[in-house]
Amino acid sequence: MNTRTLVLLSLFVGIGAVLHAVIPGFFFGMKPDMMLTMMFLGIMLFPNKTAVSLLAIATGIISGITTSFPGGFIPNVVDKVVTATLFFGLLMLFKTKATPVKAALLTAIGTFISGATFLAVALAVVGLPGGATFSGLFVAVVIPTAFVNTIAMVVIYPIVQSLMRRTYTVPQQ
Repeated sequence: MNTRTLVLLSLFVGIGAVLHAVIPGFFFGMKPDMMLTMMFLGIMLFPNKTAVSLLAIATGIISGITTSFPGGFIPNVVDKVVTATLFFGLLMLFKTKATPVKAALLTAIGTFISGATFLAVALAVVGLPGGATFSGLFVAVVIPTAFVNTIAMVVIYPIVQSLMRRTYTVPQQ
């Protein structure tokens, strides 16, 4: 992995961290995870095991540090590692260049995987706050987050893809 790739991945993680930190928790301290969008973007632009591993660990730690969910550090780290791995696997199943439509579809699926993983780990490790249920939090937080992340990817992916073509050769998938 070259320095340029590391810098771009770091930029995506940094943008995701800022978005994750400034978006307030709205339902039992849970908030939409815009950091996922940046992680997915990095995986689609640099689909290799090293990049996926680095993104998963960095994104998990930073989202764990900036979470407003009580006891959410461990669920965030586990969630990002599982989600990045499964997202990468789904991306490799397509074996074709990602388009904005495929990016949006993968983002929606990845967000659902992330939300379910986070809630399951949180339930097992620290419990869900305020007597909330898994299904209640899934409907109240994960589904709206998937919608927001998907719309964000529809807007961001073509822009970043265009910029990458102008300044950097995007690895072919």
